[in-house]
Amino acid sequence: MFKNISILTFSICVFISCNTEQKPLSVTPDDYNNAVDKVTEVIIHDIFSPPVASRIYAYSNIAAYEVLAQNHPEYNSLAGKLNGLGETPKAENPAVNYDVAALIAQMEMAKSLIFSEDRITEVRDSLYKTWEDQNADELAASKAYGLQVADHIKSWMDGDNYKQTRTMPKFSVNADNPSRWQPTPPAYMDGIEPHWMKIRPFVLDSASQFKPLPPPAFSMEEGSEFHKQLMEVYNVRNEMTAKGDDSEEAQIAKFWDCNPYVSTHKGHLMFATKKITPGGHWIGIVKIATKKNNADLMETVYAYTKTSIALFDGFISCWDEKYRSNLIRPETLINQYIDDSWAPVLQTPPFPEYSSGHSVVSGAASEVLTEIYGDNFQFDDDTETAYGLPVRSFTSFRAASSEAALSRLYGGIHYRAAIEEGLKQGRQLGQHIVNNLHMKNDGEALSHSGN
Repeated sequence: MFKNISILTFSICVFISCNTEQKPLSVTPDDYNNAVDKVTEVIIHDIFSPPVASRIYAYSNIAAYEVLAQNHPEYNSLAGKLNGLGETPKAENPAVNYDVAALIAQMEMAKSLIFSEDRITEVRDSLYKTWEDQNADELAASKAYGLQVADHIKSWMDGDNYKQTRTMPKFSVNADNPSRWQPTPPAYMDGIEPHWMKIRPFVLDSASQFKPLPPPAFSMEEGSEFHKQLMEVYNVRNEMTAKGDDSEEAQIAKFWDCNPYVSTHKGHLMFATKKITPGGHWIGIVKIATKKNNADLMETVYAYTKTSIALFDGFISCWDEKYRSNLIRPETLINQYIDDSWAPVLQTPPFPEYSSGHSVVSGAASEVLTEIYGDNFQFDDDTETAYGLPVRSFTSFRAASSEAALSRLYGGIHYRAAIEEGLKQGRQLGQHIVNNLHMKNDGEALSHSGN
């Protein structure tokens, strides 16, 4: 009898031991893609402006990158490479799983930068539960390190002047000068982020480092360069109307709209349509590129991080020019002087016209992605399918950025100068990042087959 009890006890112990054996934790590139997608989802829900959205992407990706770089000698830490960033703490516990710590750092940073924290907390807690069941000790060590790096990035982030700009005065409209920006229909919102050029950049030495040529001199005289460009916006829109809503130009305009807050008025009611930001669209392209290239976790985080750095500095550079030139939008002038019933295809966003924000950040992001994946990287962009838009295919990142820039003319919200000079501005900025931010020890570019 006692012998049987002993055998039974032994069997139970073996069963418990086998089923409580801790397993190594793992994080896949898809896990990280899902985490970035969640950030995009919350940015859309919380209606962050394009510049602020770029800040959320950048700091959360940088935190993850800094964790992984400690365990990948072929990648360089960003300490000393980004303005004001000091050395990242090293992991002291050998039980740290760097992949898990990186994802934890990304989620912690993102959670601290958005309003709807519960949406990220819910995902995080679900992962914690899974990881706790698999390997509690590894999770504890990794969590401690991930949060330590996140705290380090938060401390650095606090010096970027963002908090100070929250209390700076609103933008004052100069209604007496006919060339100056005025709020546009239907919501007539104040100019957003008029002090964004005061945010500390990452790689630029100043917001004005890539100051574009000034726009054509304001003139409503027929034959002047400015008037020609104004009439081009007017005529392109009218030609598109004749072709119909399914024209190629209309499809391009809508595909690259990326206006996070489109207000619609029906009678006395107003409601908003929430969309992805320009930066969010390019973050989506990073996902497409890394998945097509079968990137591992380190390469995936690297691509997100370098692209988000370009987007962040791109918005600072662009906003510096926007509120310097303070140029009036085509819609305002056309309604005042040419056709009071005219409306653009896209809703005019609430900030000055020159230079084109989408052109700048698209140019910057495309240069970084071209450095990583080459100039002939073909891809199918399904970023906008969630908004009922079809997939568009591109032969390269630069081709996509050129179309994104041109979409602003088709959309009726920018003059040609803002588009062309904005694209130059962004590409110059992107090349500056390529030439000066060396994140890999082997010269950055990866080898790719079949592209």
